[in-house]
Amino acid sequence: MNALRNRSGRLWQKGFHDHALRSDEDVKTVARYVVANPLRAGLVERLADYPFWNAIWL
Repeated sequence: MNALRNRSGRLWQKGFHDHALRSDEDVKTVARYVVANPLRAGLVERLADYPFWNAIWL
């Protein structure tokens, strides 16, 4: 990505690591974590206020 934009430095924040999602349950766990980020960040007061909180795959 940096090469495409003629930049240098980190693409991901410090401490980023990958994690293999080996089962459907792993995918659901990570998806729930991601969807809850706006709540943890204080962007919404309730998870239901986030437009994608009830995605069918959660």
